[in-house]
Amino acid sequence: MKNISLLFLLILSLQLNAQQKNTKVHINHTAIFVIDMEKTGNFYSKIIGLDSVAEPFHDGHHIWYKTSDHSMLHVIQGATEKKEYYKNQHTCFTEPEFNLFIEKLKAAHWLFEDVSGNKNAITTRVDGVHQIWLQDPDGYWLEINDDTY
Repeated sequence: MKNISLLFLLILSLQLNAQQKNTKVHINHTAIFVIDMEKTGNFYSKIIGLDSVAEPFHDGHHIWYKTSDHSMLHVIQGATEKKEYYKNQHTCFTEPEFNLFIEKLKAAHWLFEDVSGNKNAITTRVDGVHQIWLQDPDGYWLEINDDTY
């Protein structure tokens, strides 16, 4: 009887926990509108290192990338001109192999900078996190850091 009561409490706890996980708003995806989907896709696959996932349209105008367990980046072809974006409106990726990532950027001759705009420089935030800034082929700003949160 004691074991059945414990099992019942465990199942109830798991059900409540599962229900709580579904009640919070969360980011599902972000989307960027690009000029050259192949060029931008290569950047996110080969430079940033994201894995693509199946997308439902199958129209040659979308690439979906997994950015975490429950969020994605949608790359959508159709922009007609490159625009200028503000650095403070950016997407941030944490890169656990931060120094290797810097070397990868250098080998690819991909420009990066610190928060102040100094080329090929790294910012160290007050909390010790290192970060760099770069732009994708369409000019969208990215922050790459080594946060371990």
